[in-house]
Amino acid sequence: MTKTATSKSYAPAIAVCFALFFMIAFVTNLAGSMGVIVTNQFGASKALSQLGSLANFIAYACMGIPAGLILKRKGYKFTSLLAVIIGLVGVGIQFLSGYVESFGVYVAGAFVAGFSMCMLNIVVNPMLNTLGGGGNKGNQLIQWGGSCNSIGGTIAPVFVGWLVGGSIADASVAKAAPVMIIAMAIFALAFVIIMLTNIPEPHMETPEEKAARLAGNAVKDPHSPLSFRHFVLGAVAIFFYVGIEVAIPNTANVYFSGTSVGPALTGTMIGAYWFCMLIGRLVGASIGGKVSSKAMLSFTSALAIAFLICVLFIPESVSVRIGENSIPLILGFVVLCGLCTSVMWGAIFNLSAEGLGKYTAAASGIFMTLVCGGGIIPFLQNLLADKVGSIPSYWLIVACLCYLIFYAFWGSKNVNKDIPTE
Repeated sequence: MTKTATSKSYAPAIAVCFALFFMIAFVTNLAGSMGVIVTNQFGASKALSQLGSLANFIAYACMGIPAGLILKRKGYKFTSLLAVIIGLVGVGIQFLSGYVESFGVYVAGAFVAGFSMCMLNIVVNPMLNTLGGGGNKGNQLIQWGGSCNSIGGTIAPVFVGWLVGGSIADASVAKAAPVMIIAMAIFALAFVIIMLTNIPEPHMETPEEKAARLAGNAVKDPHSPLSFRHFVLGAVAIFFYVGIEVAIPNTANVYFSGTSVGPALTGTMIGAYWFCMLIGRLVGASIGGKVSSKAMLSFTSALAIAFLICVLFIPESVSVRIGENSIPLILGFVVLCGLCTSVMWGAIFNLSAEGLGKYTAAASGIFMTLVCGGGIIPFLQNLLADKVGSIPSYWLIVACLCYLIFYAFWGSKNVNKDIPTE
């Protein structure tokens, strides 16, 4: 009898995946939140303030396919342990950058940490999808993991904002040191937990496959994940989606921290964006077994466009009072976008991986390569912001969301069902 995600024996593996999801967002959002700091300490422009995120995500382009091969040959446990060690080193380098006063060292640390995030993503997404049995249930389990991801994403910008304080003039890497110490402690604890946990290896190569590979007798498969049109278009969708998810809060964080709103309040609002993602993912996980991934993706993409249209056309002078603070209304619509981006990852991954069978592990590596959009899109948006302004630059994000609607309605259909996947 095939075990499902509800099987007791799989509970520890699922718990580990959830913990790794938390780490991915915490460390990734640390790089995004640091954009406020590097504009002050290192005099970076809006575009250059995104170099930490760019380096973090470019690492996906370098490591995606190699990490997929590591997963196939060494399995989930080895890959996740290696990823945790690399992550610890990467955050450690970022920690040191504030004390050596080097922007280059900071970017290098973000790049190394990105290798870790890529490898962890390659582990947790196919594992949760597999343990959920694919389909709507697989998507549902990924949404629950995404909820843990949102918790980590919520904490990082709020913590950095509080540590920096009310003025961007006080921002420095050293002030954010406690966040990086916490990140390193999480990595160390995760290493111990993973080491002691029994993790199933559904996609690891068999001894026969390994022997054939080492002997040079491995049969060359005429097909690959790239043979599936819906997967190729889905990988492009992930490129745009991760860029959307990261660019929306990162651009707002850098812009509003430099206004009268200030870093502390802006950091709290950006944390609220990630908290909205938590709420959205909890809702998505609750209804994921009943609502199709296609419906989720198309509806949330259209709603996000509506929110961004409000950001683009409502005057910045229009504000609302929350307690003693006056907050621009458009910043509130930026926060609400988190409700939309919350379920997109699981929906796109589920649609892209559907029907891939034995090509799932290799597909995950390619998939992660395209996650580099999380660095490239924010960089391009802020490059545009340096020319036309931060608010008008959100037109780029609207264009990316239009592609996601295209993928949900037309691009996600599997037209290559004749390819054997067993």
